[in-house]
Amino acid sequence: MRYELYYWPSIQGRGEFVRLALEDAGAPYADVARTPAGMKAMLRLLDSTALKTPPFAPPFLRAGELVIAQTANILLYLGPRLALAPKSEAGRLWVHQLQLTIADWLVQVHDVHHPIGSGLYYEDQKPEARRRAEGFRNNRLPKFLGYFERVLKKEKVSYAHLSLFQMVEGLRYAFPNTMKSLERRYPRVIELHDRVAARPRLAAYLASKRRIPFNRQGIFRHYPELDQ
Repeated sequence: MRYELYYWPSIQGRGEFVRLALEDAGAPYADVARTPAGMKAMLRLLDSTALKTPPFAPPFLRAGELVIAQTANILLYLGPRLALAPKSEAGRLWVHQLQLTIADWLVQVHDVHHPIGSGLYYEDQKPEARRRAEGFRNNRLPKFLGYFERVLKKEKVSYAHLSLFQMVEGLRYAFPNTMKSLERRYPRVIELHDRVAARPRLAAYLASKRRIPFNRQGIFRHYPELDQ
């Protein structure tokens, strides 16, 4: 199976959680929108009336005749096929639950710099963003990190573990001062992050040009005034 991943070509965003799973497994895939004419192909599919299961927005994955959208849904499909999910139904549901929790967390990261609406520029909502950032740093971020610190176990790496790695990476970029002060409270989360980063295929990917750098167009954005 050669997979086709459709996501915006200049940001990590939600598509990066899927890329990490594909890269870790060494699965053959095309990052379609980063190829010549790939953006046009992605937009055609988004507007298509011929698809049985049309996506609302990227990311979406083409696997043979299947078109699967929503990050957690894509990973639910890929997990067993890439050996990144447990074999039991209970185990697969647990990993999916963790991934959905990460999806909730990611929305809250985004809403720090866009607390009023995504249709406005950050510069149009700076006072509100400062207030949202304070609540996120002091309350929501420790709550999510504390949850994963509590539930993590020494077990085989799943796609949810790869996604937790990405959350730590993104938070270190967006909130370096806050993360520096918090990380010592969550040794299991940081140990998991380091263990994932050392996986051979992922280490090669992270050092390659395939890994898009964090930037101010993505979900994780560094604004110094929001990390005080």
